[in-house]
Amino acid sequence: MSRVPGLPLPDAQFESLAFWTGGERGELLIHRCGECGLWLHPPKPVCRRCMSRAVTPQPVSGEGTVYSYTVNRQQWMPDMEVPYVLAVVELAEDPGLRLTTRLTGVDPSDVRIGLPVRVVFEQVEEIWLPLFTPHSKTSEEEAR
Repeated sequence: MSRVPGLPLPDAQFESLAFWTGGERGELLIHRCGECGLWLHPPKPVCRRCMSRAVTPQPVSGEGTVYSYTVNRQQWMPDMEVPYVLAVVELAEDPGLRLTTRLTGVDPSDVRIGLPVRVVFEQVEEIWLPLFTPHSKTSEEEAR
């Protein structure tokens, strides 16, 4: 199990609902401005660059690289499994488009900055948590 027991689930508000539920369809949904094309995360109703309200959730590839990370070794709650990795992942769509997440399926000692990762979803009640796991590109993917 990769979720940290005891931690509350995110509050899926109107603006963040697509982000937290897109995993139901296998999609990582990030808000993007329809006027200037800026990706916005966390989700916002208004573009911070051009002030347009034409901001809607758009599916992204779900691929990225580890921009930064930390390994948590402190067991803050009785059911918490440690160690686990908290990471900032930079998505492939745009340098600077980053989200904070947990890495799964990797030994913490194997994590490094620049590690290629891909989104996986963990459903907890009505929420699909976007987690990331190491990903090696195939030769076909590298050729694209």
